[in-house]
Amino acid sequence: MTNVHSLRHAKQREQQPPEGTRRIIEGEERVFYDGYWIKTYPVPVDSMSAKKRLIEALTRRLFNHTEHGLNIPGSRLSDARMSYQSEADPGRRRVKAAMLAGALFNRATDIFRKLVELQAEGIEIHSDDALMRECGQCLLDAMDLGRFVLHRSGEEGIDELWGEPFRAFSIPLADFYESRYVKIGMSMRDIDRIAEVMVADFTRIPGFEHVEAPIRDFARAAKVKMECLRTEPEIFDVWAQLVTAAERLANVAPLPQVLAPGDAGPRHNLSEGLQLIRNGRDLIFYIARARTPMPKSTREYIERCENYRATGRVLLPPSPLPA
Repeated sequence: MTNVHSLRHAKQREQQPPEGTRRIIEGEERVFYDGYWIKTYPVPVDSMSAKKRLIEALTRRLFNHTEHGLNIPGSRLSDARMSYQSEADPGRRRVKAAMLAGALFNRATDIFRKLVELQAEGIEIHSDDALMRECGQCLLDAMDLGRFVLHRSGEEGIDELWGEPFRAFSIPLADFYESRYVKIGMSMRDIDRIAEVMVADFTRIPGFEHVEAPIRDFARAAKVKMECLRTEPEIFDVWAQLVTAAERLANVAPLPQVLAPGDAGPRHNLSEGLQLIRNGRDLIFYIARARTPMPKSTREYIERCENYRATGRVLLPPSPLPA
């Protein structure tokens, strides 16, 4: 199975190539971003039909990672807009803004699909066509409302996913693919940050000295999954390895605490520490599946790990939305 190639040591970092450098590594083309050699994919011919397929896939992906209830049909855009504009309660207004964003995305996808069908019938579609402008405006409005949408975890939004359909619509496909490699590199970097903090903090806590190997195995599997598409033959092995690595990490059992004589450090609540490990597993899983950084969740998780090591107790994270 393919492994992610990265440059992690100080000496290697000094010799890093420029961002965007491409090389053939073990028979595959890879591009260098954020310290990682990321697998590339052939860019389809830049056509309206190719963009339609991409926007449809990005829209499905978007709803797969966001909170429930946002996949409002484009035919109900007027209803969604009216409900949002008439809502005064701040909490309900946020949710209705998210639902309006979903309706706008679906309307844009509906329009683009029809335009491609017209083009297939020999009708020439220009970039300044009224429907093309309406499609672009729907995507732009949805992207603006994306700040009100939460990830399915309930912890933060992932604005990058809301901007992707508009970028796919408005820029050449080659540029869009390149922007995805940048985000994958950033996501791999954050997975490694989370894993390094987990290893550094937990292996210094009595009872969790043995967790380094399952943490690193899971982080490695998550990065491999991030650059593997569902259409690739190796997806079966890649996904199976990720899931089983996640199960091994979640099933780590803390050992009995053995404290050195005179140790005045905090006594750590082992059940809370185990839950914190599982929270880290979930966060890495979210980032790997979305192929998008989650900076707020990453920052807050690192803070919880450091607080647990220092105090022995875990700060409660936000309550997640129903899965």
